[in-house]
Amino acid sequence: MANSDHLKQNKTILQCLTDHSIASPSISSVAFFPTDPSFTSTLQSYTRNLRFTSTTTPKPLFIVVPSHVSHIQASIICCKTHGLEMRIRSGGHDYDGLSYVSKAPFMILDLFNLRSVIVDNGTAWVESGATLGELFYAISQKSKTHGFPAGVCPTVGVGGHFSGGGYGNMMRKFGLSVDNVIDAKLVDVNGNVLDRESMGEDLFWAIKGGGGASFGIIISWKIKLVSVPEIVTVFKIEKTLEQGVTGIVHKWQYIADKIDPNLFIRVVLLPVNKKHLQSIKAKFIGLFLGNGQELSSLMNEAFPELGLSFDQCIEMSWIESILFWSNYPKGTSLDVLLDRQPQQEKYLKKKSDYVQEPISKEDLEGIWNKMIELKRPALTLNPYGGKMSEISEFETPFPHRAGNIYKIQYSVTWKDDGVEASGRSLDQIRKLYDYMAPYVSKSPRSSYLNYRDVDIGINENGNASYSEGVIWGRKYFKGNFERLVQVKSKVDPGNFFRYEQSIPCLGSWKSVTAE
Repeated sequence: MANSDHLKQNKTILQCLTDHSIASPSISSVAFFPTDPSFTSTLQSYTRNLRFTSTTTPKPLFIVVPSHVSHIQASIICCKTHGLEMRIRSGGHDYDGLSYVSKAPFMILDLFNLRSVIVDNGTAWVESGATLGELFYAISQKSKTHGFPAGVCPTVGVGGHFSGGGYGNMMRKFGLSVDNVIDAKLVDVNGNVLDRESMGEDLFWAIKGGGGASFGIIISWKIKLVSVPEIVTVFKIEKTLEQGVTGIVHKWQYIADKIDPNLFIRVVLLPVNKKHLQSIKAKFIGLFLGNGQELSSLMNEAFPELGLSFDQCIEMSWIESILFWSNYPKGTSLDVLLDRQPQQEKYLKKKSDYVQEPISKEDLEGIWNKMIELKRPALTLNPYGGKMSEISEFETPFPHRAGNIYKIQYSVTWKDDGVEASGRSLDQIRKLYDYMAPYVSKSPRSSYLNYRDVDIGINENGNASYSEGVIWGRKYFKGNFERLVQVKSKVDPGNFFRYEQSIPCLGSWKSVTAE
């Protein structure tokens, strides 16, 4: 009887979708229900965190993979008609799975069919379902002296990356991805297709770092490409505790945000837990927009403690540096950038923090001891400064600008399925995060939206109230949260686009302030 009801519901929803979309291409060819043989593979093909592949993970009632804007418009209408939430997925890299999981009845709008990239005269239109790898590849086919400041993981989807800010290893020179977005096309809650002019500057501001899924479905972005030299230089150096890593990381804190903005030096800190050795290993990974000789001279003057020699400076093109940062061997074909699947999937959890005062050597040693004790979580330190300090924190919803030395990403991954392995790993990363509280930003303790973290607060079942939203909202957006609430209230007053960390509406804000 239940199965019969589901079949009837599926038929009713499909009829609704068909009635509200164009005849060709037919929406029936891109709509998948649990009874379809391709449903599970479509659901899992962009599920990037294995934590959300278990049999107990809530599944959507159906998935639409739009190939035409009318498929998006029909999906909005039919979700409203049937009282369903809509989850919007571009690359599936939402760390806590909010782009494809919900406790309420829901469907997934999966944008992977919308992935064209058109590069033209120093700009590009890129659809939200494209990956960063596809974007970088398309740019490289048109120009050897243009690039774009975005992330270093080629399989990340453009839609989520841009709408959360989008940082990468050229941000000290050119800012975030959204600092270089000049137009966008969006389908709003009423099914209207809007560009920058028709959506207005408030909504355009909001989607550049405020999380697009609170406001509509962003189909595509127009970006301004940046000039890169024909030759850039990269390096990777590893240091251990026994090689003086504490002093080197301590010094890095004083130069990483102040050095030439053409240089970005990331630090990855890993606990080493071998039978006869418990230690810390640091990987220093660099990108310099210049040649090896210039980099060697710069490092010898500003950061001799790292001991970078000219022989360790590897010259290559900018597009080749994308492969280097993705750990591909030198000489790997650029075609790997078109591979939409990561090299491997993992169970994972991430968190983030911002550091505004250098941490002392003594306190760094305390952190190392905690990492060794916990065994698993790693830290990645990403320097700020340069262009990031020149842009006002109110320019976009992303507020983490001047005053931040570096951002921390906490990361734990594991291979074993099951509640016990998951619980143990989540406990480890949360303990390290708690331990770090004295050393990071305060009031609020800030976080980065694209390092999605439901630990910092959620709206219960996506039904946002201001009192719930402000708890996590100010950590992501600081003083920009209130403006995001105002924009949300104007463009989606019924709160159709909602999820656990969607921007709440002004009606709930007014009721709180009235109290």
